Amino acid sequence: MSYLDKRGRWQGFFVDYCRALAAAVLGDANKVKFMPVASNKRFTIVQTGEADVLSRTTTWTLTRDTELGVNFVGIMYYDGQSFLVPKSSGVAKANDLDGASICITKGTTSELNTADYFQRNGIRFKSIVFENPEEAKLAFFAGRCDAMTTDAFTLTVIRLADTENPDDYVVLNERLTKEPVGPVVRSDDEQWFEINKWVLNALIAAEEMGVSQANAAKMRANSPDPETRRMLGGLPGFGKSLGLDDDWAFRAIRATGNYEEIFTRHITPLGVDRGQNKLYKDGGLIYPLPMR
Repeated sequence: MSYLDKRGRWQGFFVDYCRALAAAVLGDANKVKFMPVASNKRFTIVQTGEADVLSRTTTWTLTRDTELGVNFVGIMYYDGQSFLVPKSSGVAKANDLDGASICITKGTTSELNTADYFQRNGIRFKSIVFENPEEAKLAFFAGRCDAMTTDAFTLTVIRLADTENPDDYVVLNERLTKEPVGPVVRSDDEQWFEINKWVLNALIAAEEMGVSQANAAKMRANSPDPETRRMLGGLPGFGKSLGLDDDWAFRAIRATGNYEEIFTRHITPLGVDRGQNKLYKDGGLIYPLPMR
């Protein structure tokens, strides 16, 4: 979702959202500063104003939404918690982990979710908690835990990128939870919240409308759909209510492409199917709000 490439440049699914946001607001996709932060500190940097937006695998939950002074912008990716296990363990489903030790990262929903799951199913486990995902990962591969748990997408990346032979490990097909993840902002700035929400929505709407990075200029001028031209600034007045000019969505889409292009660029190469992250009309859960 977010990583440094060989040139030291940030790349990834949630990184591209930040670039689209910078393009929409500041007119330049490169006018963004990325700040890596531990899971248990991520809300603090938004609450204190050290960061303007939290864009990473952060699950939208009731307590986070109501107790932390933050707003969730929207759902950018639907995931679910699972387990990474050695194939040699013979574990095929979560119930097979009765009595197992499990590596968990502190400050994530995985702590509570795991405890809830094992209690609900009347099975035991030993929780081994680490300050950051890197420590949890290293402990798992060192054999200190029988399994590692977090969102299934993250486990898939770990299996592919951090093992000499990915076939020696398995991400269980079972999903313990629903993990709707998306960007987060402080709750004391309504305009900033609205801008973030509608930039994300524009990327999704662009896919539905057939607007891409390559054809955005043509669609702005010639699309037969007034809603498409309005979103792209081809018809005047659409940026005023956000405090932006009319080209904000056009710049965002030109910077990163639409939702499908971002997904295809960063997630599809890992062998992860879009599944529930398809548009609603293709059988998924991704549903753009009206751009009017």
